[in-house]
Amino acid sequence: MGGRLCFQRGSFENGADSGMVVGGLRADGMDPFDRIRELVDERFTGGSGGEGAFYGGGGGRVSVDSSAVSMEKTGDDKIIRRLAQNREAARKSRLRKKAYVHHLESSRLKLIQLEQELQRARQQGLFSASGYLGNLGLSAGMNGALAFDMEYARWLDQHQNQISDLRSAFNSQADDEELRLIVDGLMSHYDVLFKLKSICTRSDVFHMLSGLWTTPAERCFMWLGGFRSSELLKMLVSHLEPLTDQQLIGICNLQQSSQQAEDALSQGMEALQQSLTDTLSPASFNTNPCSDNVANYMNQMAIAMSKLGTLENFLRQADLLRQQTLQQMHRILSTRQAARALLAISDYFARLRALSSLWLARPRD
Repeated sequence: MGGRLCFQRGSFENGADSGMVVGGLRADGMDPFDRIRELVDERFTGGSGGEGAFYGGGGGRVSVDSSAVSMEKTGDDKIIRRLAQNREAARKSRLRKKAYVHHLESSRLKLIQLEQELQRARQQGLFSASGYLGNLGLSAGMNGALAFDMEYARWLDQHQNQISDLRSAFNSQADDEELRLIVDGLMSHYDVLFKLKSICTRSDVFHMLSGLWTTPAERCFMWLGGFRSSELLKMLVSHLEPLTDQQLIGICNLQQSSQQAEDALSQGMEALQQSLTDTLSPASFNTNPCSDNVANYMNQMAIAMSKLGTLENFLRQADLLRQQTLQQMHRILSTRQAARALLAISDYFARLRALSSLWLARPRD
C-alpha cells in the first residue's frame, strides 16, 4: 500500500513492529484493520485516561476527548430519568383512570339497584301499569312514601318540560289552538299529581300532611299537604289583567268560596286535634292496676285510630279543593290568560325551591 498507518506510543509503529504485512494479513491471519478498530475503540472508551489520537492514511489527526464521552453519558442519564418520570406519570394516570372507572361502576350498580327496587315495588302493587302509584295498604306506609317521592320527582321533571314548552309557545306568539293543547296537557298533568297524592294519603297520611316531599320553603307556606287556593288566586289576579267584568266577578267568587272551604277544613282539623288530645289524655285511660287496664288501653287506641281515618278525609278534601280551583280558573280565563296563570304558578313554586336551596347553602358563622 502507498500510505503508512502510524499510532502513538503504546500502539504499533509499522508493519514490522506489529507483526503485520501492510496491505495484507498478519502472520496470525488477522485482518490488520480489525486491530485498528480495536485500538480506536479503546481510545473512545477512555482506556488511557486523557486525550488519544491516531493518524489515518491522509495524515489527518483525529482526537477523542474523555469529556465528550462524559457529556454523552450525562445526556443518557437525563434521558433515562425522563423516561422514568414518564413511566411514573403514566402509572399514576392509569391509577386515576382505574379509580374513575370504579366510581362510575359503583354509580351504575347503585342505579341498577334503585331500578330493581322500583321494579319490585311495581310488581308488589305499589305502582299501576301506567307507571303511577297503585292502590296502597296502610301496612305499606314506608314503601308508599318512598314510591310517592320518586314518582313526584318524575312528575315535577315532566311538569317543568311542559312549562318550558308553554313558555316558548307563549313568547313566540303561538296561536290559541297551539296554546290550548299545551294548557290542556298541563291541566291533565295536575290531575295526575292529585291522583298520586290521594293514593299515597291512604298509605301514609302523615307523610303527605308533613309535606316532606317538598322543599323547606314550600313547607313553610303549606296548608294540609299543599297550597292554599285562595292565596294562589289572590296572587294571580295582578298577572291576569286586563280581565273583563264577568271574569273579575268569577275570580272573586272563586276566591271567596275557596276561602270559606279552607276555613271550614281548618276548623275541622282543629276539632280533630282536640278530639285526639282528649282521647289520648291520661284521664281517658284507666290507670288503676286491674285486669281491665289493658283492655281499656286497647279500646282507647282503637278510638284514636278511627279518628285518624278522618285525617285522611281532610287531606283528600283539601286536594279536591285545590284541583277544582284550578279547573274553575281554567274555565273562567281565556286560553292565553290561562297560559299566563300556569306560568305564574310554576314560577312562584320554582322561586320557593330556589329560596330553599339558597337558604340551605348559606354561610354559617
